[in-house]
Amino acid sequence: MSDPLSQVIALLAPRTVVSKPISGAGSWGVRYTAFNHPSFCTVLEGRCRLAVDDHPPITLEAGDFLLLTATPAFTMSGFEPADIVEIDPATTVAMTTEVRHGRRDGPPDVRLLGGYFAFDSPDAAMLVALLPSMVHLRGAERLAALVRLVAEEASAPKVGSDFVLTRLVDVLLVEALRATSGEDAPPGLLRGLADERLAPALRLIHQARARPWTVAQLAKAAALSRTAFFERFSRTMGVPPMEYLLAWRMTVAKELIRHGELNLSEVAERVGYSSASAFSSAFSRHVGEPPSRYAART
Repeated sequence: MSDPLSQVIALLAPRTVVSKPISGAGSWGVRYTAFNHPSFCTVLEGRCRLAVDDHPPITLEAGDFLLLTATPAFTMSGFEPADIVEIDPATTVAMTTEVRHGRRDGPPDVRLLGGYFAFDSPDAAMLVALLPSMVHLRGAERLAALVRLVAEEASAPKVGSDFVLTRLVDVLLVEALRATSGEDAPPGLLRGLADERLAPALRLIHQARARPWTVAQLAKAAALSRTAFFERFSRTMGVPPMEYLLAWRMTVAKELIRHGELNLSEVAERVGYSSASAFSSAFSRHVGEPPSRYAART
């Protein structure tokens, strides 16, 4: 797997999907405290307001899809003045039945299908930092269909449901992220892949992470001078090229160590180090503990 986005999604290892219908009517408003797990929703009908911390308020409409890769605090409400109800998702019992806000009787003003999941990777924070914190798409029919499939599978588990849910969330994440305009994304992987000069260099890093890359070699792949490449990569990705390469190597190394199928020399070779001792020193500096201790802890 050499596609950088697919590799990041695979290493994030999404799991444990909870999905439920949500509706609101009349005067209502809820504020969720920061949850940090990724969450998503699709609007089935109607409209509501959404204010995610550190983002401008938006109106969610029928056909919209929303993904928060590490859910911060947010407020969701109708359009009438309302007292805001505080909710802590960490202490709320997971429900699969419909959650109703505001007026209990009569038809709702808005209906959504939402949910959340978790990332198994201990490097989730680093990997999520490469992705947009919020994805909001209009008329996202394919994503709406995926959310419905997730909801159906999560609400009535069958043999193989864990496998099916994991694959559905993989597809949902990739579909949501590749539908996002990379040029408008914050510094990170999507923005880098949308840059026609940087994308070839990023693919080389992911395709051949063990190769002893230099800034000059990557700059040549990007058809830029060394200085121009370094500045453009740092601005677009949020980190300098060699720092990104090191972080990616160490993320892959952690995954290989956790699986426990390779010895230290083999792990070192897979991520570009000529000896186990050189790898161990680099790993200890980057992670804060030697590979042996990391392996025992995980």
